[in-house]
Amino acid sequence: MATKQPKVVLVTGASSGIGEAVAARLVREGHRVVAGARRIDRLKALADRCGDLLAPVRLDVTDRAGVEAFVRRARELHGRVDVLIGNAGVMPLSRLDSLLVDEWDRMIDVNVRGLLHGIAAALPVFTAQGGGHFVTIASIGAHQVVPTSAVYSGTKYAAWAITEGLRQECDPSIRVTTVSPGVVTSELAGSITDPGAAEAMRAYRATAIAPDAIAQAVSYALSQPDDVDVNEIVVRPARQR
Repeated sequence: MATKQPKVVLVTGASSGIGEAVAARLVREGHRVVAGARRIDRLKALADRCGDLLAPVRLDVTDRAGVEAFVRRARELHGRVDVLIGNAGVMPLSRLDSLLVDEWDRMIDVNVRGLLHGIAAALPVFTAQGGGHFVTIASIGAHQVVPTSAVYSGTKYAAWAITEGLRQECDPSIRVTTVSPGVVTSELAGSITDPGAAEAMRAYRATAIAPDAIAQAVSYALSQPDDVDVNEIVVRPARQR
């Protein structure tokens, strides 16, 4: 069903998992979505399924200039930007004594710097417009740490903290929401190279829920009246503790 007040929504990491589900759901609700990710072929396939309301744009969130161009492209297409959903993330879990420093750096670059690049690109636009909405997809890892999750949880706590700080600093016309998913079906676990972490994750993900559960939470936050700011939502499988 089309929404009565369609928005221009940017989604990062939209080529799979939560980002893909969020983009698809918001298009179904009548929003105009600009979907960004590195895998442009996946985005084009998503656009074929979603129709003219979805514009695919190649995006690497670790490239600050590329993120600025992503926001600029949305304004060129639609004249404004109403929502930025910072979803892009990686999760190569490992024990610290595995010393997979390159993977630690990648998580910091994507999960933290990528989020900051989005804020830096969109905040001046929202301020000039007199309104906007930031939605950060964090993780249950922002609220708990388990063996192998130290660096990942650190990046997701940083994402939570940055977004909460943004909420407190922003003019009330700019809404800010953090959504923290629990175990969700996605490709994230496929990036785990540490054998022990990969085995633990296979068992952990036995109770995973569908990405659309997170998309519904995002839709709920976006659908509220302008004077209602849904600050934080945690969504996890009923059986996850």
